[in-house]
Amino acid sequence: MPFEPELRHMTIHGHRVAYRTAGPDDGPALVLVHGITSTSATWADVMPALAERGFTVVAPDLLGHGESAKPRGDYSLGAYASGIRDLMVALGHEQATFVGHSLGGGVAMQLAYQFPERCERLVLVDSGGLGREVSLLLRAATLPGAEFVLPLLAAAGLVDAGRSVGRFLDRVGLRVMTDVEEMARGHASLHQADAREAFVNTLRTIIDPRGQRVNATDRLYLAENVPFLIVWGERDPIIPVEHGRVAHELVPNSRLEVFEDAGHFPHVDEPRRFSDLLLEFIEETEAAEVEPWQWRELLATATSSAAA
Repeated sequence: MPFEPELRHMTIHGHRVAYRTAGPDDGPALVLVHGITSTSATWADVMPALAERGFTVVAPDLLGHGESAKPRGDYSLGAYASGIRDLMVALGHEQATFVGHSLGGGVAMQLAYQFPERCERLVLVDSGGLGREVSLLLRAATLPGAEFVLPLLAAAGLVDAGRSVGRFLDRVGLRVMTDVEEMARGHASLHQADAREAFVNTLRTIIDPRGQRVNATDRLYLAENVPFLIVWGERDPIIPVEHGRVAHELVPNSRLEVFEDAGHFPHVDEPRRFSDLLLEFIEETEAAEVEPWQWRELLATATSSAAA
């Protein structure tokens, strides 16, 4: 049985879509969505453990990232959500547990909102879209002319210097090497003009110089009927862990797990702990089956409360 991730490709709406998959073709679907400038490779260390338990694990390269196409087009959360829905349909999966990291968390929330009938469980990992605060670097990248500065961030010398600083901080007890490595890998991808354009277009739909523009906390009540897990690295320098704690308070039936020694990439820092937690969460919860009447009732209750 194929436990190691395999990189595959297909064409959807005329665009090349790359995705990694592991496990049987007919198991319960687990869809893993990466963050901005990242790729499906970020999940490589957790996919085998999930596949070993019989899950069909699918991790796409979002458009504009990795080996997927980088067209001029729509890079909104809604467009990304629709693209994942289309990939699921093409692969024959009606429903899935959605796991989203950083930008991917925003995409997963948008997908659960647009297509609730397809969402069995929702897992957010150091997710965007839950508060205004975000790193200065990402806010600066939304400024006019940022696209002309980004090639400097992708320069090999600067990337290597960042890694050297990260190694030094690790040696003195500050565990940031994973964050530095993952961000350096993402920045290195921006040497391609089409990747830079996709990055800027994506970023400006969700962030401006003041912080995150998209805030899903006003819709989290819609997760009431969906098993909901929030995972965060306590040392996240990009999106503060407080966002996860606030989301947990807003959804009383949610579960929050904080990885005390992890940064923005807890699934990379502690892949075994992460995969064990995810498997435990799935085993202890029943897949949601959101009926149209439940959706209408939730919206009607929220509308009535707002009017009062």
